[in-house]
Amino acid sequence: MSFLRTSLNRFPGMKSQLKRLHDRLLPTTSVSSRYVEIEAARRDSESSRLAASWKASDLPARQRALVERQLKEYRNGASIDVFDVFTAALRSIDDLPANASLLEIGCSSGYYSEVLDVSGLPLRYRGCDYSDAFIDMARSIYPGLSFDVEDATRLNYQDDAFDVVVSGCCLLHIPDYDAAIAESARVAKEYVIFHRTPVVYGEPTKYFRKQAYGVETIEIHFSEPQLLDIFRVRGLHVLATFTLTENVDPHDSRKGNAMRTYLCRKQTQS
Repeated sequence: MSFLRTSLNRFPGMKSQLKRLHDRLLPTTSVSSRYVEIEAARRDSESSRLAASWKASDLPARQRALVERQLKEYRNGASIDVFDVFTAALRSIDDLPANASLLEIGCSSGYYSEVLDVSGLPLRYRGCDYSDAFIDMARSIYPGLSFDVEDATRLNYQDDAFDVVVSGCCLLHIPDYDAAIAESARVAKEYVIFHRTPVVYGEPTKYFRKQAYGVETIEIHFSEPQLLDIFRVRGLHVLATFTLTENVDPHDSRKGNAMRTYLCRKQTQS
């Protein structure tokens, strides 16, 4: 099974073709749809209005339905791009201690703990999320792990508490993303991974209203230069960048958008 996943990763063209065929043959659970860009004058009010969207009680079950299918395929040796990028980022850390601690911020139902197990990465996993409903589900599915209800912009963990901190596809839903980045850096001992982060280049940061698992929420597509500058200001140096998808404007090659995962290291304080 691992041989199949490794082989597909060596031939990305074949991997992409098989994924497109797979998506056409199997029904999918709707993840995101109905993107509507928010005008600059309405960004603050819409961000405030939709800030609690991820606390909806019916959202975890809808997301978990998709996750269960992905986990089943992953256990059977299929290549799941978001899981592969996550594990690749971790494996690229040369000096990661044995049995290192990992905190996932925005853990949803905690399913990335299974990704670690399947991939043979023996990290001590802990998860936190803004949603009580998600944390209730995580605790019921993985009773042997620790999960906390936390606000990513005001974490209740000590400085340098975890060897690795993963911001798990949640930064894009946090209007005060600068504070969330600062908190991720604060509680990390050395490494921070910003996983599945939508960025644009050649354009300013964009704000959207969208439907996600049947819930209306905000999604931020970050100006990549601005995002990288915030990382630097918060004491984070980008060691590696992993690109899930990328689209270049056919009329202007200086503009485009991408979904990226960033592996960062904390700068040593002088």
